[in-house]
Amino acid sequence: MARAKKSEAPKVDIGGEIFSSLHELEKMKGIPVEYMVERLTQALTNAYRKDREDDRDIPAENVVVDLSEKGLFMHVVKTVVEEVEDPSTQMHIEAAKKLNPNVCVGENIQLPVDFQKFGRIAAMTARQVVIQGIREAERGAMADNYSNKSAELLTGTVQQVGMEGDLFVRIGQGAEQGDGILPVSEQIAGESYKAGDLIRVYVLGVQRVNRGPMIKLSRTHPNVVRRLFELETPEIADGTVEIRNIAREPGSRSKIAVRATVEGVDPVGTCVGPRGGRVNAVVEELHGEKIDIIVWSEDPCEYVRAALSPSDVVSVTLIPGQKACRVIVPDDQLSLAIGKEGQNARLAARLTGYKIDIKPESQAEQE
Repeated sequence: MARAKKSEAPKVDIGGEIFSSLHELEKMKGIPVEYMVERLTQALTNAYRKDREDDRDIPAENVVVDLSEKGLFMHVVKTVVEEVEDPSTQMHIEAAKKLNPNVCVGENIQLPVDFQKFGRIAAMTARQVVIQGIREAERGAMADNYSNKSAELLTGTVQQVGMEGDLFVRIGQGAEQGDGILPVSEQIAGESYKAGDLIRVYVLGVQRVNRGPMIKLSRTHPNVVRRLFELETPEIADGTVEIRNIAREPGSRSKIAVRATVEGVDPVGTCVGPRGGRVNAVVEELHGEKIDIIVWSEDPCEYVRAALSPSDVVSVTLIPGQKACRVIVPDDQLSLAIGKEGQNARLAARLTGYKIDIKPESQAEQE
């Protein structure tokens, strides 16, 4: 394309004000100035097309918007020709020479645009594009923000209870405010909430839907227990005590395996807290869910023995070639070891990763 000979665009004194407003928008809502300049360019381009019948099909790259602290300027680039075939991109040589006597055929000419004279419909089009750009940028910023908060435990306010029982929750404040959904499948059975209730939720991630990003939440994820203990136990937060694994049946019972990274620290006693204050705070938040805290061990037999707490265990024997073990318990401890509907044995197996075969002591002696 031939070198353009510039015609000076009309200076408009609102450019600096717009530029400052965009910087303020960036500070308040985190929307980059470059993004809004791009949207403003698109808005003015659309408005120009609406306002000019001959230029409805003009390519976007032929409409140039220059926004800086010096001002806001706009011009349209057209090619000078002897015979006009496309009025949206071409200009007759005679008309061009009235603007620039030195222009030649084949060169580009910049036609200044006074965007303040756009018609009402064109102005509304520009406004809608800018507003839409702000909304999209806000949604994008919110999605990015909560993508970074994935796996965190946050407090929100229930906004609405859906027809099928899903909870719509408002999280955060100001520019970081976001809307989340706590599906029925991620709710603890027996819990009930209504609009206005505060609720602690675990961030699973962000889903992008037609109306904008939606934060997916959970109260049943095993890490809900982990995050609650981190809040209640400074030694877990600073790494003195480590949660190695969690097995959970939400609303009913959880088992967590902990170990101390510093010699002389009792990991179970640390998590239980003085007079059971720490573990009781977690149980209260989970509305009565029972929690067994055991010491993690590198020795699989010791680990399985501890995982079957609160039952006593006579012996644990690994089965060669399998990730499984046989456990012998006193006869009067069999039901406690297995648990109601097999829950204790099931959680112990899930916690340790071993298949557990439990037998009473009398049967083992006979065999």
